[in-house]
Amino acid sequence: MQDFPHHYEVRGNATADSPVVLTAANVSEIVTAPPAEFGGPGDKWSPESLLVAAVADCFILSFRAIARASKLDWNELQCQASGTLDRVERVTRFTAITVEATLHVPAGTDVEKAEKLLHKAEQSCLITNSLIADSSLSTTVTVDD
Repeated sequence: MQDFPHHYEVRGNATADSPVVLTAANVSEIVTAPPAEFGGPGDKWSPESLLVAAVADCFILSFRAIARASKLDWNELQCQASGTLDRVERVTRFTAITVEATLHVPAGTDVEKAEKLLHKAEQSCLITNSLIADSSLSTTVTVDD
């Protein structure tokens, strides 16, 4: 890992009526538009869906790193993230983020340790830690045959 601070650069480009095209070095572009809730087409990624996706992605990547460091074997982690957008004191913002995580582990795994590491991943997620929205986690650990 590199020393802090880290810097990230994304470029956006659009015309008055086109979707926004987001680009960054060495990755595929992302085409975005307003969500249906804001009068958009609802068929592209939006800033709102990208933010909630960032929470899910960061949670999984955080868990992967923590599980590796803790030597926990696992098969699959499914993550359902949802965000609530609301108006608070005349400002539109996310007020809540909920993550539902289902972890599949091999037989013989210490389920209590797996559960503990899921919660540690939530606490370590830099995206969630950067938001003022309340966040919550519900977990299920399933032992695979």
